[in-house]
Amino acid sequence: MKFAKLAVAAIALAATPALANEQVVAGAVVTGPEGNAVGTIVSVENGQTVLDTGKHKVPLAVDMYGEGEAGPTITVTKAQIDGMIDAQLAEAAAKRDAALVVGAQAMDAEHAPLGTVLEINGDNVVIARGGDETDKVTLLREHFSGGEHGLMALLTNAQIEAAMAQAAPAGDSAGE
Repeated sequence: MKFAKLAVAAIALAATPALANEQVVAGAVVTGPEGNAVGTIVSVENGQTVLDTGKHKVPLAVDMYGEGEAGPTITVTKAQIDGMIDAQLAEAAAKRDAALVVGAQAMDAEHAPLGTVLEINGDNVVIARGGDETDKVTLLREHFSGGEHGLMALLTNAQIEAAMAQAAPAGDSAGE
């Protein structure tokens, strides 16, 4: 299951706001407009919920739920929510794959320079850290995103350093 960031205007516009909905609690089964189960609320914190549809875990504001006879309701079906998340994930993957090319400059999750893409072998992406071809690291395709700021690793340089230190054999500080 993937956890997706959700900013779906259609749900926000279609939702029936409730000032306080005591039905919105962890473990509650949420039904859609046809009375069918959409998913289960797995957490509620700071006005936000995570709704598990069985395919995706979707963050939604508490006020997006209505009150029903059997528990909380929402104005979209499971298929509609899953379809929206699938479309968002596909769009994000397309942006990432468009930015993920040999020679691309990558930054880390804190917008610091990471390095240059040297090779892409399936889901393995070899990065020359700081442009130094002797200081390489291999990350997975899923560790990147692409967007208006270009290619970005979803990890910080510090996280990469820590992982490389753990993976290095005893006595080997040179890396790959």
